Amino acid sequence: MTFIFVKLRRPPTGNIALLLRTRDCFPTLAPRSRWPRGQWHESARLPGRPDLHRWSSVGAVVDVAPELDEVRAAEVIGSFCLATDLAIGLPFEHGLQSTLVAMRLAERMGVDPAAAKQTYYGCLLVWAGCTTDAEISSELFADGALLKYFNPVIFGSPAETLAGIMKALADPDSPPLVGAVQGAARLPGAVRGHQRHIVAMCEVAEMLCERLGMRRDVRDLVRGFTARWDGKGTPRDLGGEQLPVALRILHVATDATFQCLLGGTDHVLRLMRDRSGKAFDPDVVAVLAEGIADIFAFDDSGSVWAEMLAREPGETLMLRGAEVDRALAAMGDFADLVSSYFIGHSAAVAQLAGAAAARLNLAPRDVVSVRRAALVHDLGRVAVATSVWNKPTALTADEWEHVRLHAYHTERVLSRSAALTKLGSIAGTHHERLDGSGYHRGVTAPSLAMPARLLAVADAYRTMIEPRPHRAARSPEGAARVLAEAASAGRIDPDAVAAVLEAAGAAVPRMARPAGLTDREAQVISLVAKGLQTKQVGHRLGISAKTADRHLQNAYAKIGVSTRAAAALFAMQYGLTSWGELPIPDTGQRS
Repeated sequence: MTFIFVKLRRPPTGNIALLLRTRDCFPTLAPRSRWPRGQWHESARLPGRPDLHRWSSVGAVVDVAPELDEVRAAEVIGSFCLATDLAIGLPFEHGLQSTLVAMRLAERMGVDPAAAKQTYYGCLLVWAGCTTDAEISSELFADGALLKYFNPVIFGSPAETLAGIMKALADPDSPPLVGAVQGAARLPGAVRGHQRHIVAMCEVAEMLCERLGMRRDVRDLVRGFTARWDGKGTPRDLGGEQLPVALRILHVATDATFQCLLGGTDHVLRLMRDRSGKAFDPDVVAVLAEGIADIFAFDDSGSVWAEMLAREPGETLMLRGAEVDRALAAMGDFADLVSSYFIGHSAAVAQLAGAAAARLNLAPRDVVSVRRAALVHDLGRVAVATSVWNKPTALTADEWEHVRLHAYHTERVLSRSAALTKLGSIAGTHHERLDGSGYHRGVTAPSLAMPARLLAVADAYRTMIEPRPHRAARSPEGAARVLAEAASAGRIDPDAVAAVLEAAGAAVPRMARPAGLTDREAQVISLVAKGLQTKQVGHRLGISAKTADRHLQNAYAKIGVSTRAAAALFAMQYGLTSWGELPIPDTGQRS
């Protein structure tokens, strides 16, 4: 799309410039190639504005491609931080407050600019891996149990941490004595999986941070979050001055902000002093204790978003073009990790919605907006417990209410950022219907523009052809019939349905496998990412479990990961999740 800059020389209101579309305002101009970039040409008559003719000159500028935009990295990462709050069950903007505590500590300690930047981004991204192994956690722990019993003692003594895990393992309604017995009985299994979970969480966090545009020093910081000052964390014997100062600040700021929720600043001081020299650097604790009133000075009635942006140290980091897409895709994959049923869903919807938008000849910028909104449309899923998403039977009224609100949470997470608000307004409508029967607002056709209509249909189609815990996947033909019936009933847009179905029928070109994977290794990674065990993979592919395991280990080595969660993230990143499907029996339909 070509635009013309119109520069007004000495107009009555001063020097100004207009930006007008060529095809609308200058239909008789010479081809763009004859208008040198950056030069101005005399006496261009503006259609409908003869009064400006004698002051104007024009110059052509090359097509304004939608992909050549830029977004401030802190806005994207700050929005991602809000999503991690929802995933953990923390108050909205808790992670932003934790980051401000860290930056206030860093400022008082006089750290160098590089350490300040590490502290800033590291604190925003510290929980980037929190959706890792969400299914396993939901099977071991009741909803909210980890936040209530384990998070308060993450930096406690080994005995405190063990006690917290045991409490989290017990059934929430059990009497204390029964709960203690349950926790003790379930503890060995939880401990066996704990180390693998820590490794997986760190691997996933590092991979997501890389896709969000973070440098190696920040990624290393997030990966090393489980280290301790006394060397008793993970990795073992790494502590003291060996830990980057940014990590030492991050430890204190993260725990102190959480403990402030539980008991205020007096509680914070008591715990920080108790953990000084153990989990925490005594110097950082001393700085916190000295200025705790100012460091924790927040206006609870207002947002800290603006201050979070203002606190970014050094030169503003920007994401441009494809970097924006990579970052948004990382956010979508973060959300999809909450359940193996969702692996690859967001990326698939984005590909389908973008292709359908192009078929409808939407403006290039609208095509990009639809695709990007689709990447993050289910970000609010993380606010709903994995046990709800994975429930094989009918949902209760309360569970349905939580599910209905996930679209609202998506919109709210993206609404803080001026750059992402438009995407949020599209993404938040993916369950709306033209007749008002959708959610979360229940709006009708006049409030739903074509980008929103396309996203709703693309999401519905992909959801139907993917398996869910309560039903088997529909065939593409069956999904098409359901969409056609809904269009005939006036619930969804017929043009959007036609475009989505046409796009879904397009042949997928054969591509080289990433990381040098063979076709068989890619198939194994795809099935492992969807939650299948090695024996199930072998059965599905018609090979022995031993052979399947060999392919899996070869694939892990090529990818550079060692855990299922990291492999699932890799599979989503490189589009390997479309092969195969989960072996789930048809147990009936749920809308």
